[in-house]
Amino acid sequence: MRAHVFQHVPFEGPGSIGPRLEARGWLVGVTRLFQDHELPNAAEIDFLIVMGGPMSVNDEQVLPWLVPEKRFIGDMITRGKPVLGVCLGAQMIANVLGSKVYPNAEKEIGWFPIQSTASGHHGRVLRFPDECVVFHWHGETFDLPAGAVQLATSAACRNQAFQFGSNVIGLQFHLETTPDSAHDLVAHCREDLVPAQYVQTENVILAAPAERYATINRLMSDVLSFLVPDRAT
Repeated sequence: MRAHVFQHVPFEGPGSIGPRLEARGWLVGVTRLFQDHELPNAAEIDFLIVMGGPMSVNDEQVLPWLVPEKRFIGDMITRGKPVLGVCLGAQMIANVLGSKVYPNAEKEIGWFPIQSTASGHHGRVLRFPDECVVFHWHGETFDLPAGAVQLATSAACRNQAFQFGSNVIGLQFHLETTPDSAHDLVAHCREDLVPAQYVQTENVILAAPAERYATINRLMSDVLSFLVPDRAT
């Protein structure tokens, strides 16, 4: 089984996702769009993961490769294949499904809680804990796509996660974050850490204990198992 990652900047890689999939026998390929805009053959990919980045989905004039990337995401969804979007990736999925992406009222950067909103839905729906602290680094948000199920919300951002069908998940937050990737984000995006209600300081962000990373990485494993159950391998 072949998973493929779309990575938009060097400092926002797949984090805990790659090792988890590889441990289950998946082959994991990466397109580093900051270096190479050639996309794989969608027919040969079994699972697509779209990572984050500081750009906007609306930057098509400046970053024209966003257009074929969105087309590829739409093709994967149409084929019924599993697709996971993280932060920018979630915004791209929402945009592909017809929703607007725009600046959120608040930037949300650091460790803040989300609340599950999926308890009232029936059928096969991904469910997060009622409340859990996760890692955020985003300034834009999206409208919930038509037909999607909202999975999580927060005080700073209404649409934190959604599910479309049984094979597409968008996460505004970062469950894949490791201590190394948190340091990379801080090092490359330190200018975003302007004091605000939902923006933590560099020291607070990097002081998170190891168990906090372990917790969100376990939640990411749950997301992966939902999208690509172990029996699929």
